[in-house]
Formats: sequence, C-alpha cells, structure tokens
Amino acid sequence: MKIKALAAVTAALIAAAPLAMAEATDDQLVVNGDLEIVTQTAAAAHLEGSVDEVFSGWKFRDEGTRAMQMDDFDNPGMIFVDQAREAWAAVEGTEGKSCASCHGEPEDMAGVKAVYPKWNEEAGEVRTLTMQMNDCRTNRMGADAWKYDGGDAVNMDALLSSVSRGMPMNVAIDGPAQSTWELGKELYYTRTGQLELSCANCHEQNYGNYIRADHLSQGQINAFPAYRLKNAKLNGVHNRFKGCVRDTRAETYKEGSPEFIALELYVASRGNGLSVEGPSVRN
Repeated sequence: MKIKALAAVTAALIAAAPLAMAEATDDQLVVNGDLEIVTQTAAAAHLEGSVDEVFSGWKFRDEGTRAMQMDDFDNPGMIFVDQAREAWAAVEGTEGKSCASCHGEPEDMAGVKAVYPKWNEEAGEVRTLTMQMNDCRTNRMGADAWKYDGGDAVNMDALLSSVSRGMPMNVAIDGPAQSTWELGKELYYTRTGQLELSCANCHEQNYGNYIRADHLSQGQINAFPAYRLKNAKLNGVHNRFKGCVRDTRAETYKEGSPEFIALELYVASRGNGLSVEGPSVRN
C-alpha cells in the first residue's frame, strides 16, 4: 500500500509540473569566445513522433552554470582534461607504448567522440568509447583495463570529447548496430522501479519542468563527461544512467553492462545533430 501511495504521489507531482515550466534559454553557447556549439537543432528522422527538436542540457541550466562552460579557464572539467593529456603521453604496460605511440596527438582524434558508440566489425559488437580505450590498453599496450566510468577512463573520455567539441554527433544506428539500438530504445521507454518511471517520462514528456528544485533536460549525452557541481567531479554516462535508474527505486544495471551499452547507443542517437560539448558543467 505504501508503494502504491508513493507512486500515486509521484504521478501527481509530474502532472502538476507544467506549473513550473521553464523555456530553454535563447542564449548561445560559444566556448572561449570563438567555438560555437550547436545546442538546439531539428530532431533526427528516427525520432519522428517523439520530439521535433533536440536541446542540449546546457539550455536548461541557470545563468551562472552556463557561464562556467563558456570559458575553459572557468570550466572545472578542464582540470581533468589536463590530467588525461599526461596519461595520453605516459608509457604503460608490457609493450612499452602510450596512447600517443599509435594515435599521435590528442587533437588527431578529433571526430572520434562524435560517432561513439559504434559497431566494431572485428569484435562483432557495439562498443562504447570506454570499451575501445580498454581494448587498446589490454591488447596493444599490455596494460590493465581502466575501471568502467572510473576516474582514469572518464578523464580520457573528457579529453577525447574536448578535441571534438563543436563537431556534430553522428551515431550510426543501422546495420548490425540496429538490434542493440532497438534494445536501448526498449529500455528508454520501459517503466521501472517502485515509482514506475521510464527515461521518456522525465526527459521526453517533462523536459523543462521542475523536479527536486531543478529543471529536467532532454537527457542528451552529447555533453558528457559532465562535471557536476553536486558531487564536484566528472561523471560518465553510465554512472548517470545508474543514478537515474536508482532514482526510480529500481534495481539498476552496472556500468559497462550490455543494457547500459544499448541505452547509451540509443540516447546518443537522440542527440544526433547537436555538437559534441564535453566536458560540460551541470548542476
């Protein structure tokens, strides 16, 4: 009875949320005075019937938080990018290699972040950027894999995001990746937990509304990794998924699980056309 009552209260709160609606800001995100970021654009064709436009979460932040992301000197996430640059050049493992040994400078990786997750033909699976980094570490460098969404992995993700900033997200969902994408879509629309909420309930049907004294965004992940003021660190996509699922009072999946890989592919595809934006600053 208590669970049913809680679910009823939650449903009532969501129903009342339009009273606290906030429009996405008309401000434009320009980083360091010259790098223009697309934060609002027409939705991709595969979102027909869901949303007409897609918005970066930056559009729903308060003025102070938005301003922090407009200057790399003020963006606290850039500290971790600098740490990742050191790791990029560091020789590790039994093969005596660094990331730079094979890939050159981080800037040579511009555009990579924009197409992940992606199908890996050799492995026969959809891989996230973290999975690909760990494959390089274990199979090419002879080094230990990084913990999924651990500090080292998230820092390197932020570095690879930073060199792709401004480039449009263009995640492929056809061909052999389609079945994974379909699983991700199913997860996105499935209600879970004691509160019986899906990703879509918040991020498709109620974006812009208040929830727990903050505005819901569309839940786009083009801006990840994200430095959250709430916990004062960079946060990976799967860590954020885990927190959202936990908030529905459901048993959540692990970072790097097949379910979260599929969900990442689907959610990333919802942001096709938006600019790569990470590392971003969020509440």
